[in-house]
Amino acid sequence: MKINLPNEVISIIDQLQESGYSAHVVGGCVRDSLLGRKPEDWDITTSAKPEEVKKLFQKTIDTGLQHGTVTILIDNKSYEVTTYRIDGKYLDNRRPESVEYTQDLIEDLKRRDFTINAMAYNNEDGLVDVFDGIKDLKEGIIKCVGNPIERFNEDALRMLRAIRFAAQLSFKIEQNTEIAIKKLSRNINNISAERILVELTKLLISNNPQLIKKLYELNLLENIIPEFLPCFETEQENPHHMYNVGDHTLKTLGYIEGDAILRWTMLFHDIGKPAKKTTDKKGIAHFYGHAEESSILAERILKRLKADNKTITTVKRLIIHHDYRYKVSSKTVRKAIFKVGEDIFPLLLKVQKADVMAQSEYMKEEKLLTIEKINEIYKKIIEENQCVSIKQLEITGKDIIALGINEGKHIGETLNFLINVVLEDPEKNNTFTLLELAKKKLNIK
Repeated sequence: MKINLPNEVISIIDQLQESGYSAHVVGGCVRDSLLGRKPEDWDITTSAKPEEVKKLFQKTIDTGLQHGTVTILIDNKSYEVTTYRIDGKYLDNRRPESVEYTQDLIEDLKRRDFTINAMAYNNEDGLVDVFDGIKDLKEGIIKCVGNPIERFNEDALRMLRAIRFAAQLSFKIEQNTEIAIKKLSRNINNISAERILVELTKLLISNNPQLIKKLYELNLLENIIPEFLPCFETEQENPHHMYNVGDHTLKTLGYIEGDAILRWTMLFHDIGKPAKKTTDKKGIAHFYGHAEESSILAERILKRLKADNKTITTVKRLIIHHDYRYKVSSKTVRKAIFKVGEDIFPLLLKVQKADVMAQSEYMKEEKLLTIEKINEIYKKIIEENQCVSIKQLEITGKDIIALGINEGKHIGETLNFLINVVLEDPEKNNTFTLLELAKKKLNIK
């Protein structure tokens, strides 16, 4: 079995071997190559110790000496080289208490998480696969190396990684591996929020984001996002819906592109519904105020997961407006863009379309046609550079000050008055007209 290695990787392996050490590419790059994918990174494992690696190459960075890792730089590209090692006991479900170097590649492969990630390769030895990783690749199975209880006790994040890999590769998780995840699910609480966020985001932006439900089925969700649990127990007795809140949410994920902000938005857009459910005399369920509640919960969860401020703010804004409805006309669309924000308005239309796609057939065509008409009007507004924000007004705060108004409150009120005039009639967005309107409002002759 032949893997086409980059020239830089070949040169690193050759130099290590010529110096009396063994060396192989290992892990994800081998897996992806065998799947016909282009590896993002090429990791190399070797019998050479870190200090020995550093002597052999001109440019190196000490990226993880405590774990035996040195990064080699060639033509501004990074290649991680890690010494064969045996991990000591894991006391916190996160990292080994100690690391022992070994000359045995097989011992190094034993400590890896899944069989599909425990294969090594070089051009001389070919594929080194002692745990039938190639078989599991062909069968589409995520399976732990050795005892899954031991692997997950070593690093609890591996439970989440199993689901993430299943989502990314469209694989199934082997039964004993699933059983171990369910048994040890509480251990995920020992993992940092930052590491959990990375795995969740990779899962969400994969081609199978609906596998978020595996977190629910294997008891991980209650330890990561417990606020979501009621969604799977909240029915939507309403003509517009055919799924409970949780299943509706998972459906929406598949109807929107694999962008992190959009997928996080869809995951949380209805999370506030369980708390806001009411039922009228006809037995029809309503969820008044759920958008506001959902945005509050989304902010709380994303902050807990240590998401960046831009993601949190954008997701909140999209959620709070996701149920915003208005008539189809240039005037109302301009006002909607102003209210929502020009920067996220096109994203909001994508969110609303995904939401409708995961609803019942009741009025679905009509709703989708409305969104499409609004999108066409939006495009025309942007193409014609129609004014939809205060910064696009042909007048500024300085112009108001020049009229003799110095108080910030009156300046802001005047600009807000003028933008509302222009949203009604774009033709009035010229300096002369706006100044005359400003004078009239401020009683300036």
